[in-house]
Amino acid sequence: MAKVRGAIVVDTVTCKGCSLCVVACPTDVIELAVDVNAKGYNYAYMKNPDACTGCANCAMVCPDSCITVYRVKAEAAV
Repeated sequence: MAKVRGAIVVDTVTCKGCSLCVVACPTDVIELAVDVNAKGYNYAYMKNPDACTGCANCAMVCPDSCITVYRVKAEAAV
C-alpha cells in the first residue's frame, strides 16, 4: 500500500501567527517561526516536514487561508 506524504506552503506575508494550525496538526509538523513577517507576526512553518501526511487540518482551521496543502503518494520500495 502506498503511503501518502504531504507538504504545506504557508503564505508568510498574510500569516498572523494565531497558532490554530499548530494545535490542529495531529503529527506535530507545524511550529511558529522565531522570525517575524513584515507585520510583526511570528508565522507558521514546517518544522518536521517528513511527518506530514497531508491531512489538511491546518488549512481548514486557518482563518486567513494562508496554508496550501499538497499530497503525493510515495510508492513503497520493493
